[in-house]
Formats: sequence, structure tokens, C-alpha cells
Amino acid sequence: MSTYRILLADDHQLIRQGIKRIIEERSDIEVIGEANDGAELLRLMKTLTPDMVIVDISMPNLRGIEAAREIKSLSPGTKVLMLTMHKEKNFLIEAISAGADGYILKEDADVELYSAIDRIRRDGHYVSPTLSGNVIDSFVNVLQETRKHPADELTERQGEIIKLIAEGKSSREIAEMLGISIRTVENHRTNIMKKLNLRKNIQLVQYSIRKGYIQSPAEDAFRH
Repeated sequence: MSTYRILLADDHQLIRQGIKRIIEERSDIEVIGEANDGAELLRLMKTLTPDMVIVDISMPNLRGIEAAREIKSLSPGTKVLMLTMHKEKNFLIEAISAGADGYILKEDADVELYSAIDRIRRDGHYVSPTLSGNVIDSFVNVLQETRKHPADELTERQGEIIKLIAEGKSSREIAEMLGISIRTVENHRTNIMKKLNLRKNIQLVQYSIRKGYIQSPAEDAFRH
């Protein structure tokens, strides 16, 4: 089995060092990079090819939740494991809705990290057992709802981009408006078309009108 490649993101260096030390005790997994905020994490994603990203929810510049959405949009096959101090139900639901494959508490990382990595590596999902049963039920319910309607579950960033594409904006214009690279816009476009099973831009425009991202020409004319 090939070595499993992990990218760490946490603004606390001591936490990163502790997680890295645990990981390096195993010969089949390795840390290929470290980031101290969400923006740096996304920059590293462009040059590295991690199998998994272990990311803290609370980070400067770009929260782990938003980073998870971007990671899943740019590289759907990359697994995301949230490492957090938050036990509240709403944080878990938000993380899973953003595409996270697992959610473990920092206080449990020393005993749960291997189990989480191995479960997610086998295309499973993982939640810290110390979280309440109601929270785990919410985790399962969110996963089931996402699987029921995968085509309608665009991320917030994908929603922004599909609206701008439907309005006729070029990739360069979209990149400048959103402060991202042209390549990132093109990756989003490809992922959106694939997720929605669309072949042509006119289909994307029709979808945008149907879902309310933009108004139809008739509606727009009526308003004026």
C-alpha cells in the first residue's frame, strides 16, 4: 500500500507538531506540508497532492469550514478531517455540510487520530465517540440528505460562480471579482458542470434561472 499523504492546517504550531508527531509514528502515513491559516492551506493545495487534509475549524484569514468547501470543490477526492475544540452540534453540522469526512475533538486526538484516518481512508466517515448520540444522529442525517440531492448541493462559492457565469462574465472577470485565480475559476466551472451533469453553457444558464441564481429575461423585462 502506498504512503498516505496528509496536509496539516492549524494556526497553533504546538498542535501541528503534536499531530505530526503522532502521524510520524506510522510508516504508512506522512505529513507532506503544514499551513498556519486557511489561505496558506489553499495555496499549498495547488502545489501538493494530499490524500487528506486535517484542518482546524477556527483559523485566521479563512476558517476551516470555508477551506473545506474550497478543497472539496477543487479536489473532490481529497478527504477532509476536522480537528476542533468545539463540541456544539451546530459546528458539526456546518462542517459536514461543507464536505468534511470526519470530525474529531482535539482533546481526543491522541487516542482517536489513527482510527479517524483509517476509517476515512477506507471511504468511511468518523465522529469522535465522546460526542453525544444526538450529535452523531445529526451527522448521519446531514450525510443522507446530501446523498439524496447531490446535484442540488452546490457550495456557496459554486453558487457565486454559477451566477456570474450565467450572467456572461468571463473566467478572468470572475477571478478578479472574487479574488481568486483564473485556474480556480475554471476548476470550479468543470466541477459544477460535472456535478449538475450539464454539457453546454446554455444548460447552465437554464439551471441558474430555474434555481433562482439569476432572473429570466422575461422576468427582468417585466420588472422594468
